[in-house]
Amino acid sequence: MGFSEIKQKYIDFKLVLLLAGFYLLFDMVLLVKVFYMRHYMPREGGGFSWPEFLIHNLLFDYIIVVSYMTLIAISTKRFLNKNYSWFKIISIHTVFSLLIGLIIRLIFDFYSILAGRIDIADFDLRKSINAFIYVIDLNFLIYFAMIFIIYTYYYLRQVKEAEKRHSKLESQLVNTRMKMLSSQLQPHFLFNTLNSIAVLTDMDTNKAKDTIADLSDFLREILYNSDRNRISLDEELRILEYYLNIVNVRFSDHLSIKKEIDESLLLRKVPAMLLQPVIENSIKHGYSYDHTDLNIHVSIYPEDKMLVIKVENDGAPVSETHTELMQKGVGLKNINDRLQNLYKDNYFFEIRNKKDGSGVETIIKIPE
Repeated sequence: MGFSEIKQKYIDFKLVLLLAGFYLLFDMVLLVKVFYMRHYMPREGGGFSWPEFLIHNLLFDYIIVVSYMTLIAISTKRFLNKNYSWFKIISIHTVFSLLIGLIIRLIFDFYSILAGRIDIADFDLRKSINAFIYVIDLNFLIYFAMIFIIYTYYYLRQVKEAEKRHSKLESQLVNTRMKMLSSQLQPHFLFNTLNSIAVLTDMDTNKAKDTIADLSDFLREILYNSDRNRISLDEELRILEYYLNIVNVRFSDHLSIKKEIDESLLLRKVPAMLLQPVIENSIKHGYSYDHTDLNIHVSIYPEDKMLVIKVENDGAPVSETHTELMQKGVGLKNINDRLQNLYKDNYFFEIRNKKDGSGVETIIKIPE
């Protein structure tokens, strides 16, 4: 594994910047503290130098600590990947928290000897150990504060990655379900249309040919949109027109279909193949011995941030409840399943008799 691969796998520069920013904040607080103490809490004796304090006490310490914690962050990621026990992880970090102070002390002593600030013959090991012990508790707290940042960062990133995977799986599940429902819906319509063509062949050959052509165009649109769960309302209306050409041939002068569409909604997305089964159901249940002529009115308009699709007829009333109709009809259950799959509970779908008793209305409300 090359350096670039190791860097990509183990080093997260956002985390390094986060650690560097945290320790910079700590040093800024320390700087304000020293400034205040030098002016308002002066001690007797000299020896203090601002340049020496800024360069040797802050800058070197900052570089050493950030470099050390970058290595710790890399090690922590490996701990997480190998699923070490918490006891083992805490034990290791406790040792590292003590080790950081020792490393800083050794580097400072080594630098002081090389820079000639301390003669090797005058080096006092006890004094160096005392300096290490003097700040051991502070180093411990700083180390574990930065470890908390590291683990929180990795945890939040894992949560985000898990959410992305969940969202992707959910999207794949929606697409799979939609394809299954589409494969169920298309044969259902096809069988009904072929029965209509079979009837027409004995009555009017030319009309049968025209119907076959419309069916061909209709199926071509279905195949073209088979991989899309939603299409624009404009496209949906174009597909519906092929279906209406088919049913108009069959029912001739006994069927009238009028559309009232808000043109500002033509580019809004709607579930593919939504209107056709609704109108097919309205035609199927609208005709009866007492209702040989049928008028259907399709209206689409916005209402309270929802897109409303209403299909009304003046035919026979329904005797079943909406729930019973869902269990009875393949096409209607298919519509409800697709709406639930796409919008969860944020939709409305109901078939009911009109309040004035003049027919049946199907109402669908989906988010704009």
